[in-house]
Amino acid sequence: ADAVHWEELMSRLKTGVLVLVMALVPAGSFAGDFLEKSLGDFSEELDVAKSKGKKGVLIFFEQEGCPYCHKMKTTIFNKSDVQKYFSKHFLVFSVDIKRQEEIKDFQGKDTTQKQFFYRISNNRDATPVMAFFDLQGKLVVRYIGATADAKEFLMLGVYAATKAYTKKDRKSTRLNSSHTDISRMP
Repeated sequence: ADAVHWEELMSRLKTGVLVLVMALVPAGSFAGDFLEKSLGDFSEELDVAKSKGKKGVLIFFEQEGCPYCHKMKTTIFNKSDVQKYFSKHFLVFSVDIKRQEEIKDFQGKDTTQKQFFYRISNNRDATPVMAFFDLQGKLVVRYIGATADAKEFLMLGVYAATKAYTKKDRKSTRLNSSHTDISRMP
C-alpha cells in the first residue's frame, strides 16, 4: 500500500512541476519548436526546402550530455527572433552523433547519423556542430561549438542565407557582432 501511495505522490509531483514549467515558459520558446522532424532522407528534405523557398538546410549535430548543445537549445534556439529568422530561411534538423540509425545523406546515399557527422566534422568529436547546406546539398558553412549568444547565432544564419561565404573579400564578411544590426537582417 505504501509503494502505491508513493508512486501516486511522485506522479502528482511530476505533473505539478510540468504544469508550473509550462505556465512560466512563454509559448513558442522551446527548442523543439525550432528543430524540424526529419524523415531520415536528407535528399528529400532538400526538395522540401526548395519547395518552401528556403535558402538551405541547417543541421545541428549534437550528443547527449553535451553542455554546449544544451546551452544552444535552452538559451538560443528558444528565442522568438531566432525561430522567426531561421524558419523563414532554413529547414533545421538535429542529428545525434552517437546514433547508428540509418539515414540517407543529401545525395541519397545510405549512411548512419554517426557516419554522416564524422564526414561533415572531419572526424572530430566536438559538439555542437552547426552545418549549413545549400539547396544542392553542398556544405557551405560549418561552425563548431556554441555561439556566444542569440545575436551571434543570428549573424551566422545571415552569413549562410546571404551567401556571404562566397564573397572574395573575406574580411568584410566576418561575423562581427559590434557591426551588425539584427533588426535589419535580410
